[in-house]
Amino acid sequence: MSYRSLRQAEASARRRLLQVTSYDVTLDLAHDDETFESRARIGFTSSGGDTWVDLRPVRLDRIVLNGSPLDPDALAEGRYPLPTVTGPNELVVEATMGFRNDGEGLHRSVDPADGRHYVYGMSFMEAAPSIFACFDQPDLKAPWTFHVRAPRGWVVIGNAPGVEVEPGAWEFSRTPPLSTYFVTLVAGPYHVLRDEHDGIPLGLSARASLAADLDREADELFELTRACFDEFHRLFGIRYPFGDYHQAFVPEFNAGAMENPGCVTFRDPLVFSSRVTRGQRIGRATTVAHEMAHQWFGNIVTPAWWDDLWLNESFAEYLGNRVTADVTRYGDAWTHNAYARRQWGLIADQRPSTHPVAGNGALDAAAALGDFDGISYAKGSAILKQLNAAIGDEVFLAGTVDHIEGHRFGNATMHDLFASWERAGAGDLSGFIASWLRTSGPDILGLDRDDGVIRRARPAGNDALRAHSISVATASGDGSWCVEPLVVDADETPYDASADEAIVLDPYQDTWALTMPDEATLPVLARALPRGKDPLLRAGVWSNLATAFHNARLDPADALDILEPAILAEDNDDALTAILPWGVREVAALSADPAESDRRLHDAALTRATSAEPGSSLQLAAFRGAIGSAADAAVLRRWLAGEVLDGVTIDLDLRWAILARLAQLGAASRDELDIQLATEPTTKASVEHTRAVASLPDVSAKAWAWERFMGAVPASNYQIEAAGRGMWRRGHEALTTPYADAWLEALPTLQHHHEGWVLGTAVQAFAPITELDERLVLAGREVLGGDLAPAVRRSLVDSLDAIERRIAVARRFPR
Repeated sequence: MSYRSLRQAEASARRRLLQVTSYDVTLDLAHDDETFESRARIGFTSSGGDTWVDLRPVRLDRIVLNGSPLDPDALAEGRYPLPTVTGPNELVVEATMGFRNDGEGLHRSVDPADGRHYVYGMSFMEAAPSIFACFDQPDLKAPWTFHVRAPRGWVVIGNAPGVEVEPGAWEFSRTPPLSTYFVTLVAGPYHVLRDEHDGIPLGLSARASLAADLDREADELFELTRACFDEFHRLFGIRYPFGDYHQAFVPEFNAGAMENPGCVTFRDPLVFSSRVTRGQRIGRATTVAHEMAHQWFGNIVTPAWWDDLWLNESFAEYLGNRVTADVTRYGDAWTHNAYARRQWGLIADQRPSTHPVAGNGALDAAAALGDFDGISYAKGSAILKQLNAAIGDEVFLAGTVDHIEGHRFGNATMHDLFASWERAGAGDLSGFIASWLRTSGPDILGLDRDDGVIRRARPAGNDALRAHSISVATASGDGSWCVEPLVVDADETPYDASADEAIVLDPYQDTWALTMPDEATLPVLARALPRGKDPLLRAGVWSNLATAFHNARLDPADALDILEPAILAEDNDDALTAILPWGVREVAALSADPAESDRRLHDAALTRATSAEPGSSLQLAAFRGAIGSAADAAVLRRWLAGEVLDGVTIDLDLRWAILARLAQLGAASRDELDIQLATEPTTKASVEHTRAVASLPDVSAKAWAWERFMGAVPASNYQIEAAGRGMWRRGHEALTTPYADAWLEALPTLQHHHEGWVLGTAVQAFAPITELDERLVLAGREVLGGDLAPAVRRSLVDSLDAIERRIAVARRFPR
């Protein structure tokens, strides 16, 4: 059945007609393994007239409006028409619904480690109607009450506290008003841990096969949660209002996490089962804090429509990093953010698909899904940080509190928020809105040494005059660094630079702009960067270099000359985690001699792993880089056998990293990979096995991966992505080039094989990134002229941009 995505104009009309007063939902999850029974009783008032309820069932069994049965066959395109009456109405919908395996709706999966079944709900962005009938738009909030029948021995957790009243029967308290996309259930034989802080019951859960790992990680997770609650209560002076706070780590989750009130869901690889770097722990900590920030900004107050989704994500991104840095053991969270998130946002803002942070023009919900990107998260967060610096923390927080209290359990817009800040003393912010939030694309700041100026160039078609308050870092050949402030508020700002200094603009990422080193800076950086003592400044330098490479303004040879000594001296694992894969994937791949470039990166990474403290996070990051750049199968075999550096242990993650590299080199067999999976058949191993098989330089392996793209073979969302990432390997072009045209040919009908989030993921994961062929780009643009699903169109635009930029580097710096 095809489904029609909700358009903003339709949502506005339905909101004027209806006010939803209650949902009472009964789910029978013990029905069978493929389907579940769903009964929704919805109370609402209407001003009278025709509307519809959203529903995506396997079968609509019964529908009753105000006591009168309606014809089930009237359901079409996921909508059932309703002739409402003026005043109170009651709708009862009974349906058989299908469990899903794409990370949306009610996702059901089987843990390969023990064969147990697990369920969780992801109602985000038009997935709720595949669980229950509802008026699925963010500004029709209502209280929810759930009744759940589950297999005996399962635990069921929801948005409100629940109790098992008899074996398999669960009753849940009534929630405060929630948007449909926040509603969730987590059900299965989960391993559950409980705690309490400041009167708030806390919980953690994960699959039974991860019980020992969750037990080991629980102290840190509870510690983070307690510290963040204390800080958010201090910042806002508003108590967390949703009862219990449970954090459920669930299998095959598409996003990093989802902020469902009372029951936040996370992807369960965040329950670490192998050794991880400090950077990975910071990433998890900021995710925990990000979702907690949503409880106030997003859950208490929710955007009226998806064009203001930044009110959720930008705010949570900013506060998640800020709170993690301020009150947890991870005071270097902003440095992690500089490596992990900055380029994500800058690259998104340079694409043809760029959009404003606010008012992104999301005409329907399907299109809005594509705008949950680096602009809504990283760019929006950076701009909120700039605003905080401009108006001061006291005004910033006072306005935020005014906004939350003024729209408690309701919906709001950007203008509501800025009105609160202006009332708090920020002054007229209309210019800030126009310059930073309503226009897309970054300014470019660049040094012109000959003319003695820093030039500001605006994006094409953008006349916003943005002022940039930045720092300028200078370095001399002896490695000494000096940092001074500078305001760039004109198209030319005088700046006197000596000929033998490295000049780095905005190293602390105080503004949102593209900054790139000039040619005179590069040779000095090769000497000075390894001597820089400030990790946040070094992160800013790497961001400048990555931006230059992305824009074909940095020769791969120069990049390698900077990478090599920097790796040898680096003492931050976040840096190595970022720059080593970038060096292999981008710099070496487009260099004059990729094999020699790999060798240089490998030698540097292995030398750093050898010199690092045994067992340290830095050693682990460097060793991973050495695996990813290794070309000698014999060395990889010795490592796989356990002949490694003191302090390195070949756990599941490292074992599969080695196997995937051996597979890419053609030094592993399919049988070996299958045996390795059978030896330890975990969910993570099954995903890595998929990546490794797809990485084999073999005709049958590429066809095997392609079947997952085309939906010919069932695969989880994680496996689909892994198959795509493994398929397009450098050096395998003789096998993969024929699939480039096949990829384009498949796109117009791909929505028949995948839907929702996974649809866009599949397009990007299987994009032929190794094909440096302008003909492919031209053919892709022709496909864009046809009829494509929104997620396919957006992903194709972004994929073509990535390919075209790699072509630009190869063309400017020919081999």
